[in-house]
Amino acid sequence: MATSSLPILEFVARNYRNFNARSTRVALFAYWDHIQSGGKMYWAVAGAMSSAQLGITLAPAIRAGLVHGLSVTGANLEESLFRLVAHDSYKDFPDYRYFTKKDDTKILKDRMRRVTDTSIPEDEAFRSVEKILVPMWERATKDGERRFWHEYFYELILSIPKSKYEGNPDDCWLLAAAKAKLPMVVPGHEDSTFGNIFASHVKFNDCSASIVKSGIEYMANLYDDYKKLSTGKGVGFFQIGGGIAGDFPICVVPSIKYDLQEKVRPWAYFCQISDSTTSYGSYSGATPNEKITWDKLTESTPMFVIESDATIVAPMMLTALLEAKANPKAADAIIKASRAETKKHLVKMR
Repeated sequence: MATSSLPILEFVARNYRNFNARSTRVALFAYWDHIQSGGKMYWAVAGAMSSAQLGITLAPAIRAGLVHGLSVTGANLEESLFRLVAHDSYKDFPDYRYFTKKDDTKILKDRMRRVTDTSIPEDEAFRSVEKILVPMWERATKDGERRFWHEYFYELILSIPKSKYEGNPDDCWLLAAAKAKLPMVVPGHEDSTFGNIFASHVKFNDCSASIVKSGIEYMANLYDDYKKLSTGKGVGFFQIGGGIAGDFPICVVPSIKYDLQEKVRPWAYFCQISDSTTSYGSYSGATPNEKITWDKLTESTPMFVIESDATIVAPMMLTALLEAKANPKAADAIIKASRAETKKHLVKMR
């Protein structure tokens, strides 16, 4: 039973002793150690985490200074926006596991796009945002302007009047990131609904493809962002899922070292949450040890893999970190006591 204002941190410290629970606990403690020492944390978010409403905890974490940069898929970027402007029109399908093809065909006819147990409303989300975003692209084409993909979304979300909000703005991580002007990369943004919409307008000659800076330019810009973030105690890497959202930004370290031939500090922390085993060429990427051979991590980098559902683990970790941020002395005491309790059982093989 929690006895302080840090109930989630206490719960994890008390109950998460072994297996994936242990990995969650030690990764959480190491995250807090890194932040407390003045370090920064870079997040890579794959999957459908915005549709799963990760923003409820990610947005306040950004505002609290627990997240300092982001790599997200184009889908996560736009779906955070959709949750803000069309939240009331979403439909949930808790019995999705038992759907037939006819059931999903009916959802299509109802102009909904199912994402596991919830669905994005076509008209209230895609088409509503399209009316704002396409004119922005057209103006950029006319003016010969070029911007990164996320910069269009930053401008868009900051310009939406509060009267148009359906979701809670405090739960929108894209809004929090835009206000904080967080550095961001959106690798493979073409693989998203608005990536497809943009391509159609390029095909119709309504817009120039050149108004969106390329993925190569994202990496070139990330060189500079990484150098700034890695000063002091360095920057850690917190990854949800696999694929390009994680693989793209983590490569910045070896690229600076070998391609730019400049000195660079390695990532100061690594944690990945995924329900797909990170081995055998899996889409969830290489295990941390394998990343050492690519000079992305080092032998001394704190490394953690949590093979579990990120929709469960990430909000819990973020909530515990927010508690710790609000009451650091109490958090340090809880973590110290938990470590002392488990230390006597540890066996070192080397």
